[in-house]
Amino acid sequence: MHGLYVMWWVHEKHVPVAMVAAILAAGDIVLTALEFPTGWLADRYGHRASLIAGSLLQIAGMLYAWLGGGVSGILASCLLIAVGDAFRSGADQALLYRSCAAIERESQFQIIEARTRALQQTALVAMVLAGGVIVDRWGFSAGWLVETAFSIAGLAIACAMCEPPSQRRSRTESRDPDPPERSRSLRTIAIPQNDLDRRERSRSTRTIPILKRLLALVVPASVLASVATAATFIAQAGDMEPAKMTMIVAGLTLAEAAGSVLAGYVPSSVRGQWILGGLGVAITAVALALPAAFLPGVVALCFMLGLALPLRAAVIQRHTADAVRARAASFASACDKALATIGLIGAGVLPHGVRRRP
Repeated sequence: MHGLYVMWWVHEKHVPVAMVAAILAAGDIVLTALEFPTGWLADRYGHRASLIAGSLLQIAGMLYAWLGGGVSGILASCLLIAVGDAFRSGADQALLYRSCAAIERESQFQIIEARTRALQQTALVAMVLAGGVIVDRWGFSAGWLVETAFSIAGLAIACAMCEPPSQRRSRTESRDPDPPERSRSLRTIAIPQNDLDRRERSRSTRTIPILKRLLALVVPASVLASVATAATFIAQAGDMEPAKMTMIVAGLTLAEAAGSVLAGYVPSSVRGQWILGGLGVAITAVALALPAAFLPGVVALCFMLGLALPLRAAVIQRHTADAVRARAASFASACDKALATIGLIGAGVLPHGVRRRP
């Protein structure tokens, strides 16, 4: 139902288009706002538990979208799905990396993450096309039934997962465990107050450099997501036949999937992220200046976005402690969504002649 839910709400539920757009925008805002808090909950109470909670909320959101009526049903559906997405965002990457670390295959994380994203994008194209066939033959209820069944399958997969041991615990305690006498003696040592004050000051001064390093890693791919979102919107706003538009959207999605496939074989680094971000801005400028280069430029942007996101995920997880893995990934996702929203607004206010480039 990815490509048909707006049609369902407008034509079947008779909700005004403006109201549907406002509710969808509210869901995006809620998702962006909850990215970091839900990341903290995942790090605090377990990444598997966060995935299960997100899947439960996803199922509830699908049921409200299917069976709910009027504006209240759409609002409940969008908010439930947004909160569910926030719970899953970050927790999935953290759980995958910790699982790879638990079996001493941390280097496999980047390959698995890249292939997973590629499979996700490819499956999205297939599901959009299959959803249209299902609704055309058996109606919207059949489409929502299949969508809900997929959500239930996701919950079953999340429940079947297991929480791997803490990386820090498995490496330090197993290698050099402290005798009970030493542990008790360490706990009873009194630390002078001035030493405590110095530690607190040192901890606060370390926070800013860590945040700067995280921003330096996150921002390039977020900028790339912003320009790719804006360019894709301009392409979709072009005046062309529906069949051709469907092919363009499918081609852009597959281009992103191709980039994710390549990401499994490219070394990941912060410098590489900045190179991809700079190339994305340059391609966007050329595509807007030369109409003939617009569609090839949009394809290139989608390809580079599919390449950049798995590489960034690998760097984040490789340099992040177990206690903050989900928060770091959620912070990156929140930046992506915030800058993509800005890019979408910028594309909307461009001159009409530019938006008709395709």
